[in-house]
Amino acid sequence: MSTYRDFTHRGSARATVLRTVGTRERRSHLTAPRVPTVGIDIGGTKVMAGVVDADGNILETLRTETPDKSKSPKVVEDTIVELVLDLSDRHDVHAVGIGAAGWVDADRSKVLFAPHLAWRDEPLRDAIASRLVVPVMVDNDANTAAWAEWRFGAGRGEDHLVMITLGTGIGGAILEDGHVKRGKYGVAGEFGHMQVVPGGHRCPCGNRGCWEQYSSGNALVREARELAAADSPVAHGLIERVKGNIPEITGPLITELAREGDAMCVELLQDIGQWLGVGIANLAAALDPSCFVIGGGVSAADDLLIGPARDAFKRHLTGRGYRPEARIAKAQLGPEAGMVGAADLARLVARRFRRTNRRRVERYERYAQFYDQAATTIRNTRGTRNAE
Repeated sequence: MSTYRDFTHRGSARATVLRTVGTRERRSHLTAPRVPTVGIDIGGTKVMAGVVDADGNILETLRTETPDKSKSPKVVEDTIVELVLDLSDRHDVHAVGIGAAGWVDADRSKVLFAPHLAWRDEPLRDAIASRLVVPVMVDNDANTAAWAEWRFGAGRGEDHLVMITLGTGIGGAILEDGHVKRGKYGVAGEFGHMQVVPGGHRCPCGNRGCWEQYSSGNALVREARELAAADSPVAHGLIERVKGNIPEITGPLITELAREGDAMCVELLQDIGQWLGVGIANLAAALDPSCFVIGGGVSAADDLLIGPARDAFKRHLTGRGYRPEARIAKAQLGPEAGMVGAADLARLVARRFRRTNRRRVERYERYAQFYDQAATTIRNTRGTRNAE
């Protein structure tokens, strides 16, 4: 007799389940299975994977550099699969969530465009799912970070939250009533590519003057390197620290020197923070959230960045003095937020996928019982006729 496996089309079942996840996130996270899942955070410079439990605790992490963007997208997929298989050797993994630095479609199956990677209309979810034996969920990395901060971090208790992630570029996400707002086509929250300076710096997305060209890790490093390359007297401390090797100037180094009191590095972070505050004020005019959570690697500068952002926000907020001001808070989960959020969202997929399969198993068992009874009746009828 045929088995249930013969009647199950795993690929189509997985796709159907994933399309239903977003509609009831707030309620379903309370009843999701308390099982470990893997979260993957893919940025412009690194791929981080970790096993996360139901309380947001990280059990183990692995990290590697993002394969060069000039290579085939399959190289990044190979990296993801290798990390998951490595972790599964030591943990019972039930699902995989991927936070990708790019635009993910409404079905959360394809990466439509990734400015810092070689993905163009890339079917990432199906490519990974075909190589792993657990459900796979794909979302924008800022969405996964925002979900993590709402569930476990600085956004707990907020019903209207906007997340800003400052890393290689700027990512963003919107949560309302515990639901990630992805937009009609899945690409809501790409705040970093709002044009703030017409004809400004060229952005990898193809446009000029995008917000992330003035308030991001890349912007911070670009400005510092330009000053150092010009042998500016104000960059003396930075030049001395890297011994004249300008390519060694990085965001963390600038932050370190700013904390030590280097005037130029402090000023650079203030500039980035002021641009951040201007952008947040514009978002407040459009979305009116109760809280902005600032995350990403650049947020490690703390008040050297957040302080100027708050000041600029108050100066540029429309209707200032006559409206409540949104709270601006630094993310609490650090660079692991995207990974933790991806793992937690994957837990919802694991629950729904298991429930769907269970219903199908029960349905098949009922059909199998019916066919067995029918077959027995036919055999008995034939036996009676032969006896006659």
